[in-house]
Amino acid sequence: MEYLQNFNFKITGNIESDNYLVFLHGLMGSGINWSRIAKLFGEDYQILLYDQRGHGRSFKPKTGYHPNDYAEDLVIIIDELGWDKISLVGHSMGGRNAIHFVGNYPERIHKAVIEDISPSVRKDSIDSMKKLINSVPVPFTDKKTAQNFFKDQFLEQFTNKEQGKVIAQFFMMNIIEKSSGIADWRFFKQGILETLVLGRNESAWETVDDLKVPTLFLYGGQSDELTESDLERLKKNNHIKTRCIQGAGHWVHFDQPEEFGKVLGEFLTLS
Repeated sequence: MEYLQNFNFKITGNIESDNYLVFLHGLMGSGINWSRIAKLFGEDYQILLYDQRGHGRSFKPKTGYHPNDYAEDLVIIIDELGWDKISLVGHSMGGRNAIHFVGNYPERIHKAVIEDISPSVRKDSIDSMKKLINSVPVPFTDKKTAQNFFKDQFLEQFTNKEQGKVIAQFFMMNIIEKSSGIADWRFFKQGILETLVLGRNESAWETVDDLKVPTLFLYGGQSDELTESDLERLKKNNHIKTRCIQGAGHWVHFDQPEEFGKVLGEFLTLS
């Protein structure tokens, strides 16, 4: 498994099962983000969690951050594992990467779940996220200095302070202390920015309109990611279902883990 060694990964669940389930995290996330949900499916599935390229503790190439690059990583990985067909769940960026995987390798998919990501171009999201990432003055002299920054200066950008605190906490989780003592991003910043631009500046509708495997677009009732026009277009494809989980924002599986797990389980077992 030479290629898989480029990634920080974990295979969990029922290792005797030939039902394979893969989870893809969102931008600046890591495989561990799915641990709570993965436990719900450990009895029936063999599960792969991993940090995608440029993220977490996986390899960080200088280039190659188009959704197709991420999709190619996954097909090489499951080839090495000997997994013929998988069910695939992707959140946000991971959802966009999952769309491209399903479009490029439909014969390798049983079912796909796309969590809270629009196939549409979203230049507003690119601009706002780039602004937030670039507002963080890394490297910090130490982790305590980083914590103080996110508690104070970082929040000044937000009119909604509660939303700011959630994002600040998420960003802080991505700050690690290096061997030299300084605190810097866990991820590869240039790769993250390239991912953001290549993933959100290009429509995925051509791929989505042509999907022919059972696919669920699952979104949070408090999220503004999927528009009404997005939902109407998704419903025109008979292979696609949509489902809203109330009381959840963009991080549906974090905000409403029990309901998310229930909806996911129902979809995966639906004949």
